[in-house]
Amino acid sequence: MAQLRQDYQQFVDRQAEVLVTGPDDASAFAQYWQKESLPFVGLPDPTHRVARLYGQQVKLLRLGRMPALVVVDKNGQVRYRHYAASMRDIPPNREILAVLDSLKEDSSAHTLASM
Repeated sequence: MAQLRQDYQQFVDRQAEVLVTGPDDASAFAQYWQKESLPFVGLPDPTHRVARLYGQQVKLLRLGRMPALVVVDKNGQVRYRHYAASMRDIPPNREILAVLDSLKEDSSAHTLASM
């Protein structure tokens, strides 16, 4: 989450919202978000409902949920997903920002084509 915090403004500049889910309950999430002063949204998911919806894996031998990163466009379509093999297997922000840039280009091209 440190890398997301570091580049958060770049996500905002691209009209993207960062949403982080986790297995903790609401009070634990709120406490952590306040302690760390995280600028993005935290969504408690103790029943793993959201995790299952997006196919996030849970591996008990690796201490729970494996990192997953999903980019959902404004129409609710999944446009990018990365399911990590370990806690270190997280795509760099530049990769996600490039995905967001390509979505903006696709949207601009679509708007021009419909004129």
